[in-house]
Amino acid sequence: MTKRTLGGTSRKRKRVSGFRVRMRSHTGRRVIRGRRKRGRARLTV
Repeated sequence: MTKRTLGGTSRKRKRVSGFRVRMRSHTGRRVIRGRRKRGRARLTV
């Protein structure tokens, strides 16, 4: 069987691309802003 695209633990996902991590940097906040603007149901993981 082939593995899924996003391997690793959920802890790793949170630490890399979670909401709090996004809010730390300027570019991360820009990502959140863009996703809000587009009307995403889920902003982050």
